[in-house]
Amino acid sequence: MEVLSLQKELKENAYPGRGIVLGRSDDGKYAVAAYFIMGRSENSRNRVFVEDGEGIRTQAFDPAKLTDPSLIIYAPVRVLGNKTIVTNGDQTDTIYEGMDRQLTFEQSLRCREFEPDAPNYTPRISGIMHVENGKYNYAMSILKSNHGDPKACNRYTFAYENAVAGEGRFIHTYKMDGNPLPSFEGEPKLVAISGDIDTFAKEIWESLNEENKVSLFVRYIEIETGKYESRIINKNQ
Repeated sequence: MEVLSLQKELKENAYPGRGIVLGRSDDGKYAVAAYFIMGRSENSRNRVFVEDGEGIRTQAFDPAKLTDPSLIIYAPVRVLGNKTIVTNGDQTDTIYEGMDRQLTFEQSLRCREFEPDAPNYTPRISGIMHVENGKYNYAMSILKSNHGDPKACNRYTFAYENAVAGEGRFIHTYKMDGNPLPSFEGEPKLVAISGDIDTFAKEIWESLNEENKVSLFVRYIEIETGKYESRIINKNQ
């Protein structure tokens, strides 16, 4: 499989929607996560990321302009022990609660499906990172309608053991802009990861469509110690 340039993938797609990148830094020292959100409507663009414990949550930038919080206000990142959960919706809580009850990542998502936002039926994309005793594995999931038909939910889980240095996987909600928006297809894209946290965050942020980008979160977790550092970039300041 060809290793793609994440910057090129983003620059050539005006509206990938929400996206998750999980992987390992090129020096092998860090488990890497990135999550970004984009928006076409005023309601979607009226958001910022804020810290919430060890994770983050979305928040209305201007509460007076918030019209429908149901699919845009949630906690994209939560931490459960040595596991970091990253998703594009409130299924973060579903995964957290399920795994806290000893369910697997995949089992935890069995009670969920794509978002009820006809005609798009936005896929639910999720990731789980497991850093323990100097080892790092991760998995990603997408729950999507059957070619735009909401009568069926197609469920895909991809697991990556012993994550390779300098490689990551990128999954996003929409294949491209459109009306209705076409869902992501295929397995998560293999992309290169390079540089420190500030370099990586800058490269992603500057590659996202200027009009549509809203917020970005990046975290580097030291695999040997579990210590982490994070960056949040919000278009609304």
